[in-house]
Amino acid sequence: NKKIYRIGLGLNNQDKEKPRGNASTDYDITVKNITPIGGFPHYGEVRNDFIMILGSCIGPRKRIITLRKSLLTLRRLRFHEEISLKFIDTSSKFGHGRFQTRAEKSAFMGLLKKDRLRQESAAA
Repeated sequence: NKKIYRIGLGLNNQDKEKPRGNASTDYDITVKNITPIGGFPHYGEVRNDFIMILGSCIGPRKRIITLRKSLLTLRRLRFHEEISLKFIDTSSKFGHGRFQTRAEKSAFMGLLKKDRLRQESAAA
């Protein structure tokens, strides 16, 4: 009886020419992907299609799960209400995540030493 919040396309199934953010909502129109900055701990990057459910699912992180329709008719109001996600957090899950996208981080931090060295080596 898990409530499904979102079914999304992974990076492998999106258009290569025009990738669209699969973590954007009606309220937060920022184009961003569902993978947090730096990836999920002990999992990595989400490349395939995904399902976002309420709560948790037991077992190892990459275990294949089978979803089926409930045998009993769900009669409570909370199972029948329309879901509208307002925000999906894509900040880093390592340490204190502040930024939702890499562009937001680079705009705040400015030009870093590793970026400057990369530009110098490309120019040389």
